[in-house]
Amino acid sequence: MLSISAGEARRIALAAQGFANTARIGKRRPFDAALERLHVLQIDSVNVFARSHYLPVFSRHGSYDATALDRHLWRSGRFTEYWAHEAAFIPVQDRPLFGWRMAERRARDERTGRAAQLAPALDRVRARLKSDGPSFVRDLEDGPRANRGPWWDWSETKRAVETLFAWGEVASAGREGFQRRYALADHVLPEQHLGSAPVGDAQRELISRAARSLGIGTLADFADYHRLRLGPARAAVADLVESGELLPVQVEGWTSAAGQFSEAWVHRDARVPSRLAPDALLTPFDPMVWYRPRAERMFGFHYRIEIYTPKEQRQFGYYCLPLMVGGRMAGRLDLKADRAGGALLVQAAWRESRAPVRTGSAARALLARAAAWQGLAEVRWSGAGNLELPLRFEAAE
Repeated sequence: MLSISAGEARRIALAAQGFANTARIGKRRPFDAALERLHVLQIDSVNVFARSHYLPVFSRHGSYDATALDRHLWRSGRFTEYWAHEAAFIPVQDRPLFGWRMAERRARDERTGRAAQLAPALDRVRARLKSDGPSFVRDLEDGPRANRGPWWDWSETKRAVETLFAWGEVASAGREGFQRRYALADHVLPEQHLGSAPVGDAQRELISRAARSLGIGTLADFADYHRLRLGPARAAVADLVESGELLPVQVEGWTSAAGQFSEAWVHRDARVPSRLAPDALLTPFDPMVWYRPRAERMFGFHYRIEIYTPKEQRQFGYYCLPLMVGGRMAGRLDLKADRAGGALLVQAAWRESRAPVRTGSAARALLARAAAWQGLAEVRWSGAGNLELPLRFEAAE
């Protein structure tokens, strides 16, 4: 069995996630390298600094035109949305890999009676999308939105269209102001991408994709990437070990409470760069940190997002971005874009106890670049936190 150090495991993971090539994005196919490495690009509605799906490309390649990424995701015909991790962009040809999830969701809704409860609204939405084509929820509403339900204060129409989306009958036809435009799947997706791959084949392929994207990991790491249950994930890992795609490995420090090495595997294509020490601001929904147990095991970084924590109980801030310096998690920055004032506000800046000495200078450089990327002229620090920054400095040119 292979045996590697904790540092080698980190470098494998960083390289697999696309941090080995941090050159500026090119013009010909600018986003392919990052998106192919990630496989899924998580979507989130929070926009205090920048939409979450924009940040992984910035983290790996620096400044770029976010509207160009939107065009690539929506107008190239190569991507669609589904519940792949959470809500996420995925390659459209991989949609059949989630057919089993669509079928499971429909079966559960039928079993619990939710499908019957929503039946009139489901039929109404289907008919409207068939006659009217791609539509926002507001276009599908039948009268004032008075009939609200218990799910996030959703109307019955919203619940119906989201149910059809989860079942695979409805797909996203783009977004406007972050509102999703819905359409019947067979109206907007190529026929070859509407079917379902056999369950076992699909789940094995998803574990394979996760292992390539992560480079190295435990069963739980691989399963979490596309939100698979551990039983099917274990069966898929066993198949991939038998085929030679995954290799068992022991990683320094990856041990159980009893001191035994945790089961782990490395993808056969993974490489250990001799040196890899990137600096980056990460979204809380970046695959480097989205599975919190892995972030803690890999980086010693205990991270929780505090959006839903009452203000008086927050430890670090409302929307803290993990700060990576030298390939290690070195701090957290609570950011907000003041677009009217032309400034990136650092509402709090924190450094980890074992952060590199240059964490402050690295944070300043990253913040200056982030402000410029967002079209902001300067960075202002509130003074809160234990990471020292200038109270005010200009964005990078």
